[in-house]
Amino acid sequence: MTAETFWGVGRAVLVGLLLAVLLLRLFEDRLIFFPDLFSEDVDPARAGVPVEDVFFITSDGLKLHGWLATAEGGATAPTVLYFHGNAGNLAGRIDNIGFLRRLPVNVFAVDYRGYGKSTGRPTEAGVYRDAEAAYDYLVKGRGIRPDRIVVLGQSLGSAVAVDLAAKRPVAGVILEAGFPSARRVAEEATWIPGLGYILRSKFDSARKLKSIRVPVLVAHCRLDPVIPFKLGEELFAAANEPKQFIAYTGGCHEPLYTAAPDDYAAKLRKFLEAEEAKEAREAEE
Repeated sequence: MTAETFWGVGRAVLVGLLLAVLLLRLFEDRLIFFPDLFSEDVDPARAGVPVEDVFFITSDGLKLHGWLATAEGGATAPTVLYFHGNAGNLAGRIDNIGFLRRLPVNVFAVDYRGYGKSTGRPTEAGVYRDAEAAYDYLVKGRGIRPDRIVVLGQSLGSAVAVDLAAKRPVAGVILEAGFPSARRVAEEATWIPGLGYILRSKFDSARKLKSIRVPVLVAHCRLDPVIPFKLGEELFAAANEPKQFIAYTGGCHEPLYTAAPDDYAAKLRKFLEAEEAKEAREAEE
């Protein structure tokens, strides 16, 4: 190969890489988020989970949709603000909402922008705004005290839950099938070197957890087919005490409770009861 040919090939490879980076940046959000629109024939009551349709507005003017399910046994239970994983919408989480409701807790599950009946298109900054709007709806629209709100995030939703808890007061954080950052997911899930550093989206939960001082529960399945178990361990390592790690065998991802429904329900109740006891002690002081 002549020097001229060598440099010609080199230039072509460089241009190809630059184009690939440009295309990745242009279409990054479409490669990260997989929203589905809501089907009008979805009936939560048919699944035995009564919910209230809720619509609320974000700080940038988008209309979002959520389901508010009252706990079995009364509305005095704590409220779980529930952020689901990437694909689909609320319709695919109705059984999970029912599981949480039976703990018992009140559940406010929301669809991010572009998902279900929510308007707009998802971005990292956008889904963070969605979480803040959902929180503000509970506190200002429903009069729920921050110390009665526990945020729960699954997979992608774990990053949303962490971001919210780093900005707003909450009673606790539950992270299922979570990950420390988008960079770590890219490193583990792809063969492309340096991809994590090219991504505009960060989802840097490990860094944000450093500022969170409320109890954190991290749960992960050892054979998770989407988010490797060791990323859940890294997420847990980044959290402050008090914290708890729950591991289950098998290949579950979302919903995680299906790995061991009774055992997981018992552990969640214990986590929530500890928060209730703490609130009671503080109220007496």
